[in-house]
Amino acid sequence: MLIRDRLASGKPSISFEFFPPKSDEAAAQLERTIAELSALEPAFVSVTYGAGGSTREKTLEIVSRIRQQAGIEAMAHLTCVGATREEIGGVLGRLTDAGVTNILALRGDPPKGETKFRPVENGFFYANELVSFIRDRHGAGLSVGGAAYPETHIECADAATDLANLKRKVEAGVDFLITQLFFDNRRYWDFCERARAAGIRAPIIPGIMPLTSAGQAGRFGASLPDGLAGEIDRRRHDPAAIAQLGVAHATAQSIDLLRGGAPGVHFYTLNRSTATKDVFTELRVAGLA
Repeated sequence: MLIRDRLASGKPSISFEFFPPKSDEAAAQLERTIAELSALEPAFVSVTYGAGGSTREKTLEIVSRIRQQAGIEAMAHLTCVGATREEIGGVLGRLTDAGVTNILALRGDPPKGETKFRPVENGFFYANELVSFIRDRHGAGLSVGGAAYPETHIECADAATDLANLKRKVEAGVDFLITQLFFDNRRYWDFCERARAAGIRAPIIPGIMPLTSAGQAGRFGASLPDGLAGEIDRRRHDPAAIAQLGVAHATAQSIDLLRGGAPGVHFYTLNRSTATKDVFTELRVAGLA
């Protein structure tokens, strides 16, 4: 199913994000996670794309296998990093040949060791260029998502410029948006209000990550509500208490978002199932999943 059609149904879309493993141990962990979370029957799962296309083959393999063997709708991340138009066209062809019809189109981060993004010759500089390319090649046959940043993209000078960039991406053919993770729902609601005022009508799926350690709190560039920051500090030396707090906060966030009209929730799992499964269970008890 195309994700845009699922979102149009009005049923809350609960989805999970995975990333390709870099070791045999990590691969085994991912297999366990996919098996456990697949049982929850998510609307879809997504698989990230390594910097510079470093995990391109693994992404292709995992997203194809999830769709064909696990019977779950899968979305492949696709970035502009280190790839020409011809190479990206080839990747799209392989995905569609495998039955993958949902793509998250991203510019991507600069390769490790570089501070600025530089496209390769005959490549793309911006995500909206990639979106236009996908639409030119595949029309409405693919459902294309894009990234959104409630707290503004790290490379963008201000929120207004960031929103203008987002509008160009949507106008290029994006069907839906998934936000960067956040811990304060006011950031999401304020962002949605600004996006709608700017004429952006695409569904905006909030991205949520249950904290599992104190160190994660400052690692992803998302601000913390004062109350959550204080609770993390008090539990800093108790990993189990941090994990419990993370599940409780992510659950409260998700319930508020879904009851407030968000089209779904996209969970950043970090290839672990326990915290996400606990949150999902609470959403099901609340009749929201």
